[in-house]
Amino acid sequence: LLSGGIGAGKSAVGELLRARGALVIDADRVGHRVLEPGGEAYAQVVQAWPEVAVDGIVDRKRLADIVFDDPAELERLEAFTHGAIRRSIDATIEVSCARMVVVEVPLLWDFMGNGWIRVVVDAEDVARERRLLGRGMDSEDVARRMAAQPGRAEWTNAADVTIDNSGSLEDLEGRVAALWVLLQGLAEDETFDPV
Repeated sequence: LLSGGIGAGKSAVGELLRARGALVIDADRVGHRVLEPGGEAYAQVVQAWPEVAVDGIVDRKRLADIVFDDPAELERLEAFTHGAIRRSIDATIEVSCARMVVVEVPLLWDFMGNGWIRVVVDAEDVARERRLLGRGMDSEDVARRMAAQPGRAEWTNAADVTIDNSGSLEDLEGRVAALWVLLQGLAEDETFDPV
């Protein structure tokens, strides 16, 4: 599992792993698909929050506005979507021939269950803020989203492996090259138990 706080650089690490031959599955993108018309969670979400359906499509911003600050509503949404996302990911893995599978998740806890090595991408808050502002987010939204997530220590304490992404892309490429060697070794070690 590849995880870390918003703006830490999960996607950059995922792309570097993909370039080395890993099957990289972005759970967020799968989450978008299960909310599309005909998607496994679409009908439940539209029934629960009819106001998020705009021209037959789930308006993700409206949905986020409802659930972001309300833990009970977020839990309700996750009850509709998480099982559907896991089943879709499992189906993709089942038909894949890839020797290395990486699932990118924006969550701290073990979304995919036991047996996965958790790689957490970490970066200093100032670096994360700079990246998010560079994506077009405003500073208020950046502060709100970062405050809603676990702190850096929580992320790194949950990690089997931590990748520091506070520096340059060249630094990150070197760290991912070392990670790739480590993951290949762990995949071949039948005694390794990440649980």
